Amino acid sequence: MSALLVGLLTVRDTHWQEKYQRDLPAVLKKHGGRIIAAAPPECFEGGAPPDRLVIFEFPDLASARRWHADPEHAPLMKLRQSGAALDLFGLEVTR
Repeated sequence: MSALLVGLLTVRDTHWQEKYQRDLPAVLKKHGGRIIAAAPPECFEGGAPPDRLVIFEFPDLASARRWHADPEHAPLMKLRQSGAALDLFGLEVTR
């Protein structure tokens, strides 16, 4: 069963984005993950949307957890955290 991680990103500064966007795909791929969407969201209901919504796909939640805990991912998270806040949620896909 595949899994999705949904990230709500609020950007304060963009200095981190070039390196992050260049280096993140390799760490994702190592765990079978990929970005399937990353864009400003359209709000259909509720409050103000975040600056960007990011959706990652993984083979399962265990793979997503390993990616998030990977020591190679840690410096990229720190870099992103220097210029943005992220709320990240995971769920299994039921088809």
